[in-house]
Amino acid sequence: MKVAILGATGSIGPVAARALIDRGHTVRAVARDESRLAQSCPGAEPFAADLADPKQASAALAGMDAALFSIGLPYPDFGRYPLLTRNAVDAASAAGVREFLLIGTIYPYGLGRTARIAEDHPREPHTRKGRARNEQLDIVLDAHGATLRTAALLLPDFYGPNLQNTYLTAVFDGAVSGRAAPVVGPVDRPHEFVFVPDVGPVIVDLFEDPFAFDGSAYHLGGAGTIVPRAMFERAYEIGGHKPRLIVAGATLQRILGVANPVMREMVEMNYLWSEPLVLDDSKLARVIGPLRKTSYDDGIRAGVEAARTTMREKDSV
Repeated sequence: MKVAILGATGSIGPVAARALIDRGHTVRAVARDESRLAQSCPGAEPFAADLADPKQASAALAGMDAALFSIGLPYPDFGRYPLLTRNAVDAASAAGVREFLLIGTIYPYGLGRTARIAEDHPREPHTRKGRARNEQLDIVLDAHGATLRTAALLLPDFYGPNLQNTYLTAVFDGAVSGRAAPVVGPVDRPHEFVFVPDVGPVIVDLFEDPFAFDGSAYHLGGAGTIVPRAMFERAYEIGGHKPRLIVAGATLQRILGVANPVMREMVEMNYLWSEPLVLDDSKLARVIGPLRKTSYDDGIRAGVEAARTTMREKDSV
């Protein structure tokens, strides 16, 4: 297949590109900043486009068989998700794209009603970011039809090596340098994280299954749950340093948010750390088979080692 990855320089895009290319598919890597595409997605066709412009969205999807929407926006920009998604879906439909897969989040569910969240859990977002993501999800699933088949893959918080601006980036860096890492709290409740390199093969499995795109969502969870504090302390142990954490709970987030727009936007999502949602991904396993999940210990080790390599490269310059 010829697959366009929209948001190819984010956290999910590069692993999806690598997995698709490894299985013989052709990839067009789409992002606004073309200079980052060659490094993020080697072997893919780089294509600069801003999906806020319908003409650029159409050009990015011309001649493609499938599309992956993996754009990740910073919290203050979440309100742009519906527009970008609508432009992408309209362009995909006009271009004759057959399959459209959205990478989404658990935000549309709001507060969890059950111990494990399946795809039929009510979507009742009570936050601005949850409502934006829910509207995005509706746009994709409602576009499913005879010519354009759609689906969504919803993920919990994620972690992994060489990621930028994710929850554990500062922890891995601190584990190697010995510096204190700022983290969002509370950090003593079980939480679920998915290891990003595990997501790439799942995306390819979905694209290669002719029956997977049925206008519905799928969940991919992590390798069980883990207490974040234990996760962070393990990273520092692997890095050879004593754990040093600066935990920002809801109160500190509000104080810091007076001057920091990103921190201000994090306050309404604090419920996910106090009342975490854990995904049931048995539906996905029924469709594509057994799910391969990296253990937390192996994933943490990979993150620390990648941070160590990056530090060595910087020191050698």
